Amino acid sequence: MTQRMLHTRRLTLVPLADEHLELEIELDSDPEVMRYLTGRALTRAEVERAHHRRRAAARKVPGLGFWVGFAEDGFVGWWILQPPHGPDQPNIAEEADLGYRLLRRRWRCGYASEGAKELIRYGFTDLGLNRIFGQTMAVNTASRATMSAAGLSFVRAFISAGANDDAVSGAEQGEVEYDITQAKHRRGEAALRTQASSGRTRLAG
Repeated sequence: MTQRMLHTRRLTLVPLADEHLELEIELDSDPEVMRYLTGRALTRAEVERAHHRRRAAARKVPGLGFWVGFAEDGFVGWWILQPPHGPDQPNIAEEADLGYRLLRRRWRCGYASEGAKELIRYGFTDLGLNRIFGQTMAVNTASRATMSAAGLSFVRAFISAGANDDAVSGAEQGEVEYDITQAKHRRGEAALRTQASSGRTRLAG
């Protein structure tokens, strides 16, 4: 299955393409956006290299990759659902790493969790994944709250085995992982359908 366009109530998620490079540069050049990732803004050359890595990620497993998100009034940020990678993510089939990065002016609007929920639905329903997880720095309370809002639960705290040349404030406190399984997602969807049905019954009565 090829990566495809996705939609939520407020967002259109478009597979990352070369035409989106300038949007990535806008996003990654904000030091506050990059605070818990590199601790600094990225240069244009660094974003260009990251862009090529992101495009390559979409070729590893059919259907997985990066999406650029747009609301009615323009660019919001990007979301990822990619194969496990790196020293802290064992390469297990039918699992995927969830992530997101939004423009600062789009923070606290519910967009991050809205896009994440759609990727979770897509990953389990359309791609047949068994588990979706996300990782962030322990001190990144906003990202942790987004994962919880999207339905993921805390799994573990750990010290990253990866090398990072950038000094990121709070890195000494380690990282955390959250996840959701297909079985848990199905139970949640079933509970929502039951609540909706119950609500219609009360209205009819």
